[in-house]
Amino acid sequence: MTDFSLSDLEALVADRAAAPPDQSYTAKLLAGGPAKAAKKLGEEAVEAAIAAVQGDRAGLVSEAADVLYHLLVVLRSGGIGLPEVMAELQRRTAQSGIAEKAARRQT
Repeated sequence: MTDFSLSDLEALVADRAAAPPDQSYTAKLLAGGPAKAAKKLGEEAVEAAIAAVQGDRAGLVSEAADVLYHLLVVLRSGGIGLPEVMAELQRRTAQSGIAEKAARRQT
C-alpha cells in the first residue's frame, strides 16, 4: 500500500501545469480552458459509473483514478485548491447528509 495522497496528486498536477503544453497532458488540458478540462472530467466520471454498474472492479479503480486526477485539473483551472474542498467536506460532516441536502435546497 502506498502513502500517495490527494495532496500529492494536487502537487503533481501543479508541477505538470507549469510545463509546456506540448510536453505535459496536464498543461495541455489547462491550456484548453475550463471547458476542455471539465469535458474530460465528465467523460471519466461516466466511464467510472459504467465500470461500477458492470461490476468491473479493476476498471472502476482505474476510472476512479482518472476522475480524481481530472477533478484536480478542473479545480486548478478554477483557481480552487484541495484544502478549500476538504474544508467544505469537513463543514458538511457536522450534520447528516439528509439534513445537509435539505439545507442546500433552502438557499
